[in-house]
Amino acid sequence: MSGLVDVEELERDWSELSDEFRSLEAANQSYQELHERLEEMQEKCTKQIQHQRYRMRQISKHLKTYLTKERLTHTNKEKLTQLDKSIMKRKAQIHEIEQGLPQQNSRYLKIILGDVNVSILNRNDKIRYKDEYEKFKLILNVIGLLLSFLNILFNYRALELVFLFLLVWYYCTLTIRESILKVNGSRIKGWWRLHHFISTVCAGVLLVWPQGEPWQLFRNQFMYFNVYISLVQYMQFRYQKGVLYRLKALGERHNMDITIEGFHSWMWRGLKFLFPFLFVGYLFQFYNAFTLYQLTEHPDATWQIPVLSILFLILFVGNSLTTLLVILQKQTEHTENRYRLMSLIASKRQKTVRQPSTSDAGDGPNVDSPKSK
Repeated sequence: MSGLVDVEELERDWSELSDEFRSLEAANQSYQELHERLEEMQEKCTKQIQHQRYRMRQISKHLKTYLTKERLTHTNKEKLTQLDKSIMKRKAQIHEIEQGLPQQNSRYLKIILGDVNVSILNRNDKIRYKDEYEKFKLILNVIGLLLSFLNILFNYRALELVFLFLLVWYYCTLTIRESILKVNGSRIKGWWRLHHFISTVCAGVLLVWPQGEPWQLFRNQFMYFNVYISLVQYMQFRYQKGVLYRLKALGERHNMDITIEGFHSWMWRGLKFLFPFLFVGYLFQFYNAFTLYQLTEHPDATWQIPVLSILFLILFVGNSLTTLLVILQKQTEHTENRYRLMSLIASKRQKTVRQPSTSDAGDGPNVDSPKSK
């Protein structure tokens, strides 16, 4: 029949496919060997990092002892100060090396996900995950803003429950995503992560608060609060996207958006614009706590009211203190961050630029000299 393929042609096709399969087996064998070699090198790097940190702790301990002595010559004091700076620079370099190595999951992630490795070794993938995290927050904030408006316009219990359930799911998801970011080198402050854990509890208590007169007295205030917070979070999103865009234009994005709190004067100007809106939001949290405290005297008050009052007060105090500390930190510009930035710039230039050295002309050692920024 004309539609059938010749038997010999089928055998030739199978022979070609067999040759391709042998090539696949060889490639897979090479992959397995490289993977085993990679794991060995990762373990070796991890052990050497631990050794470096142990030795630096010992040196720092002796260094502090010497610095407290009063009878130090000017030369020795300068040497010790320079050694202290070198230790800070080495810590920054080790921190950057760690970003390319797998990290242990936090206890929270182990409970939620088990012993699954969530380390992202590729820097571009880290950036992509961070961008997706920011987009996730933006989308959920827009949805939350719309639901808050609808709850202000329409007093339906079903609509309230949808919004409150969304808050519980949103904050639960944030805690997981931020824990993954932390494993991958993000410098998120501990309070902001704790803030989202407390917010999860707060949303859960709101969800089980029975409908009654106390809830109706607090309901609109809470919805207006969510509208305001959503708008502030959108401003924060726009600010951060602007920062990342400018860092990318400066050629620094790969180094600074996840692993370092690099800071420029134009970033400070943007933050100064946001601070008044943030503190108004914190005062709104205090007002919520005060209103709930007054509602504890209501005849129909339930246990949810005092619990929520305490939670909103904790959020107000924690947010206010942490933001004030951030302001002080940014104004002082820690020396460690400056050395980390210098180290990152030098590392990046070494990868892209290699100047000819005198050894190439036959009269000196070979030296990589990164261009100054």
